[in-house]
Amino acid sequence: MKVRVLGAAAGGGFPQWNCNCPNCDGLRKGTIKATARTQSSIAITGDNVNWVLFNTSPDILAQLKAFPALQPARALRDTAITAIVLMDSQIDHTTGLLMLREGKPLELYCTDMAREDLTTGNPLFNILGHYCSVNWHRLPTETASSFQIDGVPHLSFSALPLKSAAPPYSPHRNDPHEGDNIGMRITDTRSGKSLFYAPGLAEVEPHLREFMENADCLLVDGTFWTDDEMIKLGVSKKRGREIGHLPQSGEAGMMAALKQFPKPRKVLIHINNTNPILNENSSERAELNATGIEVAYDGMEIIL
Repeated sequence: MKVRVLGAAAGGGFPQWNCNCPNCDGLRKGTIKATARTQSSIAITGDNVNWVLFNTSPDILAQLKAFPALQPARALRDTAITAIVLMDSQIDHTTGLLMLREGKPLELYCTDMAREDLTTGNPLFNILGHYCSVNWHRLPTETASSFQIDGVPHLSFSALPLKSAAPPYSPHRNDPHEGDNIGMRITDTRSGKSLFYAPGLAEVEPHLREFMENADCLLVDGTFWTDDEMIKLGVSKKRGREIGHLPQSGEAGMMAALKQFPKPRKVLIHINNTNPILNENSSERAELNATGIEVAYDGMEIIL
């Protein structure tokens, strides 16, 4: 199994177009050591031919251009993207669907709740119906369930519900439902090795522990360093946990949580532009490095 990080940043990317926080300003001026990142998305293959795209960010066209394997050019109109999986219905994970409207019907996998959001509050599926259309496949979120994706050999998938909130536009924004946000275990059926992927992880819930403990790699939420990061900077009034993200630092943070799982390789993704770990010379990045936790970047590849 090969995992390609197409984009490693949270919504807005890094640098964010209108942001002059120390990270964004420092990157533009060259006063910090940091690397630009597009908005979060990954692609996975079991045979180096057929790929599954996880989330479609607003930066999808730039991401496709940067990764020629997704355009094999076997025909006049072609793509190596066999299917698309949505982890939620957030704007930064779904807007890129509109950029894929010129092709065949999209084979799209998501939960009932994500589909409801994308046919009501933000009716992307309805809009795409006038172009390429969407073939929707329901993602089962029962803990013991696993499924295969047609045309994608050697990989098995298990969707796991995560505690979270629906997007601000959702009709049930303040009424959480199972399936608003998911994590995913992807297993190579030949080697038995697995990836646990959860770019929006607010809590390591009991039903996730077995999957995380036995995974060979954890690719998980790296949005914020502290829970009040955006409040201190004056760019938001909300805490990280309020919007579904577990911060890295603190006794109950991501670094402490990941210490429970000695086996897997640990990589953070979906990193907000305000997070000091983006500055490679920061004390926060040094602290993270000391724990053996990596920071994802655009173009990163993980082989399992």
